[in-house]
Amino acid sequence: FITEVSMDETAEPQSPDELFFILAALARYQVPVQTIAPKFTGRFNKGVDYQGDVSRFDQEFSGDICVIRRAVREFGLPADLKLSVHSGSDKFSIYPGIRRALAIHDAGVHIKTAGTSWLEELIGLAEAGGAAADLVKGIYRDSYARFEALCQPYATVIDIDRQALPLPETVANWPSDRLARTIRHDQSCPGYDRNVRQLLHVGYKVAAERGEVYLTAVRNNSEVVGRQVCDNLFERHLKPLFL
Repeated sequence: FITEVSMDETAEPQSPDELFFILAALARYQVPVQTIAPKFTGRFNKGVDYQGDVSRFDQEFSGDICVIRRAVREFGLPADLKLSVHSGSDKFSIYPGIRRALAIHDAGVHIKTAGTSWLEELIGLAEAGGAAADLVKGIYRDSYARFEALCQPYATVIDIDRQALPLPETVANWPSDRLARTIRHDQSCPGYDRNVRQLLHVGYKVAAERGEVYLTAVRNNSEVVGRQVCDNLFERHLKPLFL
């Protein structure tokens, strides 16, 4: 069991002084905190890249590491206490700064993923074609129809231009490779659509409601699905951050 204290949903980022006093309070009340998730500048929307001032984020992240180091010495907090970045998956533009800070300060970090593997499953099913791709198109169709209900709980962490979403009947006629390109988080690809990706991200409930139909599709296409999930996590997340 790992105790994490999360403050990433506050209105404003914590200043270094505020973070220091929060850590002091945690030590005073003997909270066995091992990771702490402060609020950072910018937006950490689900399934897409960081939106904000990257240089300012770099300064905040490095500064927070220094605050933690000081608090560990002053208050006897666990030596392995580390920062946690919530909705940290897919935030490719800030990974170089995180990696530099970790190397400079010899620190660790917890990157909390936000459904990135679920989206890679959809990409794998789309690439598989046939009934598997049709399943993805059906999930998009139902997510499009239930836009308000699916998006409302995540209103502060998504930014979808509803008018820019392709109509389900249009998507139904796409070849499987175009469907995969649309979902895959590759900003260099003209076919990538961050609106579709975010809608599908919050549409996991639609897939869950399909139950065994969805699970069977994943199992039947486990090779292509597994390759997508593995490549995404290892090549696009672990390598840029740690290797």
